Amino acid sequence: MIFGIPRELPRFKGVPECRVGLSPMGVKELVEGKAQVYVENGAGEGAGFSNSDYERAGARIVYSKEEAYKRADVVLKVRPPQGKEEYKHIKEGQTLTGFFHLVTAPRELIQTLTTKGNTVIGYEIIQEDDGELPVVIPMSEIAGKLAVQIAGRLLESPGRGILLGGIPGIPPADVVIIGGGTLGCNAAKSFAGIGANVYVIDTDRDKLEDIAAHMERRVTTMFATKQNIEKLVRFADVLIGAVLVPGKRTPILVTKEMVKSMRRGAVILDFSIDQGGCVETAKIAPSGKFIYNVEGVIHFCMPNATTLVARTATHAMTGAVLPYLKSLVELGLDKALEECPAIRRGIYVRQGRVEKEYR
Repeated sequence: MIFGIPRELPRFKGVPECRVGLSPMGVKELVEGKAQVYVENGAGEGAGFSNSDYERAGARIVYSKEEAYKRADVVLKVRPPQGKEEYKHIKEGQTLTGFFHLVTAPRELIQTLTTKGNTVIGYEIIQEDDGELPVVIPMSEIAGKLAVQIAGRLLESPGRGILLGGIPGIPPADVVIIGGGTLGCNAAKSFAGIGANVYVIDTDRDKLEDIAAHMERRVTTMFATKQNIEKLVRFADVLIGAVLVPGKRTPILVTKEMVKSMRRGAVILDFSIDQGGCVETAKIAPSGKFIYNVEGVIHFCMPNATTLVARTATHAMTGAVLPYLKSLVELGLDKALEECPAIRRGIYVRQGRVEKEYR
């Protein structure tokens, strides 16, 4: 089996993509399994991986995006192909992998994939028998821990000008997290760890009980009713959107009216934005401006936020997807889909036919 790793293109100007489809460690594992790997020149630079790192792992460097695509049976991506300049390189019948989030993908991409008879494996919908999303989990862990760094900077003057953890005599920031999954749980641990007042809301009692049990009363948990959301949003210094419905658009849980009720200079980090966002005022701006102000509230809506720590994110993604890629090498696509239900659940499109509802 032949794999191609093209250099990622940004979706919008101002929203860089520094991650890469596989780390040199992952390449070495595939090559040892008798696969061939072609890497576009400079594909790993943003994550700190040089051409030499890939060559030592057994890959061959190619000097155009077209060659990285045309040589490959399977193209390893982080994000979907971007625009006509990349669509034109997709080969008929080719398999593509990555975080595709087809719910927010351009219609032109869907048409390209179906017309060319492609197969698409979406990392965000690979799902084990127990419901676990093995590739989403490490990326959500990173985003949850990254939230503290981002929120702390956005709260600095000329914003609200407050310290997340406070100091003796001066109270800490109030942080409200919508969603008690992996991202929300890691964000809660991180914010609580520096002394912020943390509230986590979810509809799942088991998740709330688990968070309460592990946080030793440092975090307040509440059911995600409209009344509770309205009440908490009103006094939040930081609001985290951590809602995930695999393969579907995220429901709107925080309305424009709720945003209007927030403190001036408060911060919203909507990590659900890659699937539409759970805050009504959250958006992916075509200009690429992912930090903006609405009703005096600072919004951070970066659909690929983990690219801010691209090396860590690439290593984490590689570790999560490698078992599935090795199955493709050992068994071939068709047999792997038969014997590995997790990969089969990750199929958006198979040979040009849409397998999963995505809107």
